[in-house]
Amino acid sequence: MHLSPSGSQVRAKWGWFVALGVLLLLLGFVAFANLFAATIVSVLYVGIVMMIGAVIEIVHAFQVERWSGFFFWLISGLLYAAAGVITFYNPLLAAAALTLLLAVSLIVSGVIRAGSSFQLRPQPGWGWITASGVVTFLAGLVFLIGWPVNTLWLLGIVLAVDLTFQGVSAIACGLALRSGS
Repeated sequence: MHLSPSGSQVRAKWGWFVALGVLLLLLGFVAFANLFAATIVSVLYVGIVMMIGAVIEIVHAFQVERWSGFFFWLISGLLYAAAGVITFYNPLLAAAALTLLLAVSLIVSGVIRAGSSFQLRPQPGWGWITASGVVTFLAGLVFLIGWPVNTLWLLGIVLAVDLTFQGVSAIACGLALRSGS
């Protein structure tokens, strides 16, 4: 197997992939150890992103002030800012809203995925897409049934699972780069 110069440069950095993976894995374990704190961290992260979006949209509004869309961008930015402030002021309310949004999104996504999989019906593997849609729908339904009680831990568990899988995949990638496979 011939690696391009950029490929060999990446391969030489396999240790960084493993180190990143270990760090992400440790963060995932920390998140699993305190799901409530991980939920709050997730919500505050969303709040920060909303505040950044608010600033960008408000600045954009003033960049196009002569355009008829000025008020749209300004109001949109102000609404983002208000949502960000509410997130910092009352993270539990924001967690409840985000948990409900996650549940509804999973339900809708699952229905769409399962429904659209029937268009692939004669093709091999269409059943896997159907199964994926059903599992996504059921996860959303379980989240919705558990709402608002699951607000305290659900976003934290999503963060913990994501960090853990990211860590494992980075470690696996680094080790594969080391072995050359």
